[in-house]
Amino acid sequence: MDHSASPSPLPPGAPLPHRKTIRSWLIPLSQRNTWRPLLLLTLDYGFWLALLWAVVSAQAVWLKALCGLATGFVMGRLFIIGHDACHQSLTPHRRLNRWLGRIAFLPTLTPYSVWDVGHNLVHHGFTNLKGVDFVWAPLTAAEYQALSPRARFMQRLYRSGWAPGLYYMIEIWWHRMFFPRASSIGASRPIFTWDSLLVSAFGLVWLGTLAVVASATQQSVWVLWCCGFVLPMLFWFAMIGFVVYVHHTHTRISWHQDKATWSKAQPFVSTTVHLTFPLKIGAVLHHIMEHTAHHVDMSIPLYRLEAAQERLEELLPQRIVVQKFSWAWYFQTARACKLYDFNLNRWTDFAEHPTPC
Repeated sequence: MDHSASPSPLPPGAPLPHRKTIRSWLIPLSQRNTWRPLLLLTLDYGFWLALLWAVVSAQAVWLKALCGLATGFVMGRLFIIGHDACHQSLTPHRRLNRWLGRIAFLPTLTPYSVWDVGHNLVHHGFTNLKGVDFVWAPLTAAEYQALSPRARFMQRLYRSGWAPGLYYMIEIWWHRMFFPRASSIGASRPIFTWDSLLVSAFGLVWLGTLAVVASATQQSVWVLWCCGFVLPMLFWFAMIGFVVYVHHTHTRISWHQDKATWSKAQPFVSTTVHLTFPLKIGAVLHHIMEHTAHHVDMSIPLYRLEAAQERLEELLPQRIVVQKFSWAWYFQTARACKLYDFNLNRWTDFAEHPTPC
């Protein structure tokens, strides 16, 4: 295939090309290097350590808490670097990517190998296919009614718009990632335990260091633990829960139960949202919001995703869901997208009122 030829934008109504064809448009943007991700990882680890030092050094508790929240944000940036490494898109070197991924995942206490299976094989392999992709998978009305009162309460809380972090912390990290049971992830491997032990040891060293510093500086251990560990972790959970939710929840985004129908819908394009922000906020998030390009070709590194997304939107006009972010849109989506009617292929609220597109 001649990849040098410049394709024309797809006309309205024309069938979507095969994924291999679409990926061929992005080949020049899948080139990776080594120095740039190493620099990004070093800078973000430097920011993380500097903010933890600010937590220790600040006098006022409110300032310690503010620095703790900022620490959680930088942990999100580190996670995005690890996410790329796990996709083998960070550098050209597979072994280096595996080690960089583990290093980048440490502050978020994310076991690398478990994330690899749940994210690469399950989520990317079967995006928005009910019964396989488990991340923010919507319930049907019948499934919701069959839940216990407590479970229905949790579903309402998760999808309220106020608790994406709680969803990720409980349903993803605790149940499926941290020392996962074979029944929850579909496999059991020794490396899962080793990676869980690795992040556990890192967490204990983190807490232990804060305790030693608290004693040495005559500060409250509990204050430093809360501001230097608990708040960063809670902010991180809220950040990742929010990001994954808005990537695949939208009134125009469909879920599927039937694999043949799902495959025909070209899910690598139709199941993702490109959420846009003002003030180059997308760049601050390492371009993780240019998500359609990432699902079309996971080998594109984060430092080329913006150009890849622009290329796709130029060549596939009106085929990609592009949403300008606002809190009004976000909470409107949270109110509208509660359950899913697979027979009519549409979202509903908990009272089964259909969601307008």
